[in-house]
Amino acid sequence: MAQPGPASAGSVEEVLALLRAGGGRVTSSRRILLEILFEGPGHLSAEELARAVQARAPDIHLTTIYRNLDELQRLGVVLHSHLGHGPATYQLAVNAHAHFICQECGTTVEAPMQLFSGLARSVKSTFGFVIDPRHFAILGTCSECAS
Repeated sequence: MAQPGPASAGSVEEVLALLRAGGGRVTSSRRILLEILFEGPGHLSAEELARAVQARAPDIHLTTIYRNLDELQRLGVVLHSHLGHGPATYQLAVNAHAHFICQECGTTVEAPMQLFSGLARSVKSTFGFVIDPRHFAILGTCSECAS
């Protein structure tokens, strides 16, 4: 049976195994960061993740969090998204989805990736371009504000 890929890693231990297999080190800061990502709601900024990590291990610095997030992104385990004008937020690739944000009230709607399958096919056939709707939010107006 094939090993799960980075985007399907469903536990801290699976991600740590991927890190080891790729020649990466398993450090306490990486383990804690992964635990928080798996426990948390997703959509956390690097600063929010750092506060959560530092609540468990106060000696871990923000720069360490950024380095770990970069490595986890390189492996395809974590994705970052830009949800409007705030800082980038991070989520596990296994939980990734697209976002709609209301420009009037700020409501965020999580959109399933299947919603973009037709658009993705059309863009690829027309332009040869592969889209990733998880990276940026699509801005518009929610039903409440549009009324």
